[in-house]
Amino acid sequence: MAVVLEGCTPWPGEFVDRYWAAGHWRGYTLDNLLRDWARRYGPRTALVHGGTRLTYAQLNRRAERMAAGFRLRGLRPGQRVVVQLPNVPEWVVTVFALLRAGAVPVLCPVSYRAAEVSPLVRLTQAVGYVAPAVYRGFDHTVMAADIAAEGPFLRRVFPLDAPGGSSPYGGFTTDPSGCHYFPLGSVDSPPDRVPERSAGQVALLLLSGGAGGTPRLVPRTHDDYAYQARAAAELVSLSGDDVYLAALPAASNLVLGAPGIIGTLSVGGTVVLVEDPDPAVCLPVVAREGVTVTAVTPSVARLWLDAPPAVRAGGGSLRLVQVGGAAPDPVTAERIGTAWGCRAQQVLGGAEGPLVLTGPAGPDGTAPPVDGRPLSPDDEVRLVGADGREVPDGEPGELLARGPYTPRGYYRAPEHDARAFTADGYLRTGVLARRSPDGGLVVTGRLDGPPLPASLGAPSGV
Repeated sequence: MAVVLEGCTPWPGEFVDRYWAAGHWRGYTLDNLLRDWARRYGPRTALVHGGTRLTYAQLNRRAERMAAGFRLRGLRPGQRVVVQLPNVPEWVVTVFALLRAGAVPVLCPVSYRAAEVSPLVRLTQAVGYVAPAVYRGFDHTVMAADIAAEGPFLRRVFPLDAPGGSSPYGGFTTDPSGCHYFPLGSVDSPPDRVPERSAGQVALLLLSGGAGGTPRLVPRTHDDYAYQARAAAELVSLSGDDVYLAALPAASNLVLGAPGIIGTLSVGGTVVLVEDPDPAVCLPVVAREGVTVTAVTPSVARLWLDAPPAVRAGGGSLRLVQVGGAAPDPVTAERIGTAWGCRAQQVLGGAEGPLVLTGPAGPDGTAPPVDGRPLSPDDEVRLVGADGREVPDGEPGELLARGPYTPRGYYRAPEHDARAFTADGYLRTGVLARRSPDGGLVVTGRLDGPPLPASLGAPSGV
């Protein structure tokens, strides 16, 4: 049975054995995978952000030294740390450094404010917080000081840059609540001995896409997340020649590991980070860096497609655009193929899983298939009616799923788990779908929303 963080539900032993026997789980922690990638791809470019370029060797070395710095400043294995950074190289370095230190990153969009961040700190009992000092006019250090004063948990804040303006605390100072502030750039120390950890331990806590109320966090183990990213990379034929643009927040499951940042690094490709999905920002970067793969929401896709011709022409190097976040109309997918001569793929799947991906639309603008397939051969899917019984093929039912990258419960949410999971471990996704004649899945709506029009009945992604 996999070792899990307190407050998490493990996979039953028989399923652990099954996923190991199938080769899905391989026993490597994500940070040890980074070490392996650095050995294999050392001088290749791993990360690009503006004029900054990091090789695989540099990325691994920075993560190693930052991990030692985190341990020197008191972070211990299993402790949770909220990471709220924009898409910059420090985001990737920090996440891998925390993993190597044995801490558990809680990935949070940089747009969140105290109303969202404070409950995350309380729920996870996070002892650390990594964020910009001030970003786009918002002072994260002031927010951190307020949250630290609310309870006994948050005691270490790591601002990305030196606090300025209205920030009351900076450098290596301590505020009245006893919270210490260490500039992230100072978190650097000669590598030390890394504690042994199991790949069955929780690596990350991802935010669920559920709306409102108490935050729902999804615990993802090293084994299950490495498998998801690897399988997604194989499905889209990702290679070391690919350049992946992270235009949506890196904290999202789609951009982090479907195949996203981790999948790209696993094959020796290059990840280009941008902080704004605006076409005037992204498409010139696509042209300059020769980006071949990216992931967008339907609204972002339409912004790119409606950009002035001179800007829109920058997408000519793209070979695959994944569209997730809401159900796009087929016209958008067809326009992607026509505009850039590339393929469009629709993706359904939240941080909880499962991932269902359509076959890509043709580069000539032909419509994509409306039915998708689960990512793993060991994804078990059921479609059930209100009575809990499976519906006949062709009729819509709620999509239930379990598999090697779909956790068996949320983090510290036993009451929610009782509603969200069946007694035999299937996640109730809340998605309505039907089986197509060839066995694929066609999403038709959600239990908590109106049905999708027939023209939008293709899987979507979150």
